[in-house]
Amino acid sequence: MKNLKAKYLHTFLTFFLVASMLFSCSSDDNEGSSGTLAIDSVSKAGAGELVPTTSGLPKNVYVIQGSGFATLEKIYFNDVDTYFNPTLVTDKAIFVTIDESTPYANASNELKIVTKFGTVIYPFIIAPPAPTFGSYNPINAVAGDVITISGKYFLNPSVKIGDINATVISSSLTEIKVTVPAGVTQYKYVTVTNISGFATSTQAIGTAIYDDTPASFVENYLGPWDGSGYKVNTTEKLQGQNSIETTFTGYTGFKFPMFAAPVATASYKALRVSFKSTKATGKFKVVLNGNFGAGKEVSFDNKWTSVVIPFSDLGGAPAEINEIVFQEFGNDNGDKIFIDDVGFVLK
Repeated sequence: MKNLKAKYLHTFLTFFLVASMLFSCSSDDNEGSSGTLAIDSVSKAGAGELVPTTSGLPKNVYVIQGSGFATLEKIYFNDVDTYFNPTLVTDKAIFVTIDESTPYANASNELKIVTKFGTVIYPFIIAPPAPTFGSYNPINAVAGDVITISGKYFLNPSVKIGDINATVISSSLTEIKVTVPAGVTQYKYVTVTNISGFATSTQAIGTAIYDDTPASFVENYLGPWDGSGYKVNTTEKLQGQNSIETTFTGYTGFKFPMFAAPVATASYKALRVSFKSTKATGKFKVVLNGNFGAGKEVSFDNKWTSVVIPFSDLGGAPAEINEIVFQEFGNDNGDKIFIDDVGFVLK
């Protein structure tokens, strides 16, 4: 951490010294200002030559170059009053960090400098952070289906499934709807891109066991061993629109039967699943094909816990999977459990 801070401090001071030498203040009637207020360029501070840019990211340092800055009073990015250190201002250069709270959507896209002698406005876009990918559903989508992607920072997004562009139907900063394009096959990941970067789903198309509804290969007696059934909960959810809600007595199992259409494991290396308890702690034993001697115990709490369990932790990968069981293992008189995003992980 000390080395990192020293590196940035060195870069910061280097630029300031360079700016001071190149753009030293003149002594005239305008308190050291050249008198002509103008912004020539904005560049991200960093090692090497300054490269002008038309956009910037919050929490990053930028160098504003121009003239007439000696009597600087205010800096605004997208109308946000932005702090600056007066010691890092010369008549022809300003070092400033774009505030984290600066808006990037539905904004003026302007940098405004106010001095004692005037105001100048310069076109400048505040870019959003790179996208954050939350989830999408349905995961088992096919060409022509509409999928909904949830996350953050979806400003003017583009979407690919695998390497094929998907048509964006609608988008907000937190949600995108796209049509799965022709040519998309199973086991492709979904990628969202904005001006600042990209994010890719952790789940591949076609890998869901439960994603709002059971996959087609899961038989209709899905549920607890005692036949008590389960509810669909639309409030407690992590992926998609709902989760499984079920009440367990001690050591009761919740089964995903696939005996009529066992799933080949050749493309997969692990299971994924998310759990949430209504108690402070919960525990399941995850079991494949009735091999309870080789099951994996998974602990969780009253917040969503997502786990990936390699087949090697479940006794090895069988050629086919005909049943998955989550057995209550907390030995605490049972629990109400929420289960979501059950699926396979690709090799």
